[in-house]
Amino acid sequence: MNRPFSVFIGLRYTLTRKHNFFLSFVSLISMLGVSLGVMILIIALSVMNGSISTLRSEALKSVPHVTISGPSVANNWQQQAAVATSSETVLAAAPFLQGEANALYQGRNKFINLRGIDASLEAAVVNNPGRRYQELLSVLAATENGIILGAQLAGSLGIVSSGELSITALNSLLARRLSDSQGFKVVGFADFGFYGNSDVALINLAQAESLFSRDPGTNLQLRLRMVDIFSAESDAIDALQEFDNLDIQPWNKIQANLFNALNMEKILTSFMLLMIVVIGAVNIVSTLVMVVADKGADVAILRTMGASKGTIMKIFIVQGLVAGVFGTLVGAVLGVLLALKITDISLFIERLINSVTGSNIYLISHLQTQINWIEVLWVCLAALLISFLATLYPAYRASKIQPAEVLRYE
Repeated sequence: MNRPFSVFIGLRYTLTRKHNFFLSFVSLISMLGVSLGVMILIIALSVMNGSISTLRSEALKSVPHVTISGPSVANNWQQQAAVATSSETVLAAAPFLQGEANALYQGRNKFINLRGIDASLEAAVVNNPGRRYQELLSVLAATENGIILGAQLAGSLGIVSSGELSITALNSLLARRLSDSQGFKVVGFADFGFYGNSDVALINLAQAESLFSRDPGTNLQLRLRMVDIFSAESDAIDALQEFDNLDIQPWNKIQANLFNALNMEKILTSFMLLMIVVIGAVNIVSTLVMVVADKGADVAILRTMGASKGTIMKIFIVQGLVAGVFGTLVGAVLGVLLALKITDISLFIERLINSVTGSNIYLISHLQTQINWIEVLWVCLAALLISFLATLYPAYRASKIQPAEVLRYE
């Protein structure tokens, strides 16, 4: 197969360097540097994607996919729910009312986010799998003054089984209207995710409306469960476009601080790890500079035979890209394989350390990874681009070699 002249010479320079061990060693180090950077970057991104996915799932156990609020929701939520659920992008809808309150149990008190729900509809909209949770909602619907507490909230109040506690709306507490307090019977504990277990409690919607009747800032809202959570806002707007003056808040805006911080951490981590690839590219520069010095006579001969400056540049660009391409491919393959097996690897290391030391050391055995193939592609393209940029200066220097000055001493 015929190959371009510059590619043929560049590959020949790369593959026939047995006589110069030092150059071969430096070239190997540069390839390993690129491989290491690509591999670690893919693993880190996969781990962070898995962590963000886990945190998103936990947050959605207590945060609605979409929250609909506005002046017309309180009086017209049934019609709005019917219109929303008629859309193929909406799975279910349910009303809720949420406000801040103080919970008092045997001298212990805690400020909580109290949510009034329609228990018969809540089961369809909640993103909280588990038969136990569905059973608790049925019990709550049958209990007039029942309340479901987050597991951590129950622990902080010292409630280990069923009990009765007093709830006072925050507005009533600030106004010293303690007579507005209502008693509730604990019907069970639920998992509301990492960010809801410590302060979320559920009661029936009728009791919530009575409890917050004097709180002007607490209004009835509509909760939607969407087919695609990543296009929740646009889908909800399309489903309810016939209604005016609605405030539509998707989950990623409600939890904007959390997910913006996670995404920023992901970007900064990726940038720092990309520096490993840059270090590998620096080795490519040093390798090519030495190769240009070593092959000066060959370059001069090629120039006298009619090779242009552009051809000389292409030769050394090809030679430098060999390390970048092989390093990127090896790093990508190893990164994907390790990302897929990182939980098994951590378990193996855990067992190995415990068997050697006789102690109980626990690593992050529940670590989850999620490979985003688009991100893997971008990592590979970034590594190839950095490798290409690293070849330009040495290739430019090679193209500036003057044949007469080099061959004068040959």
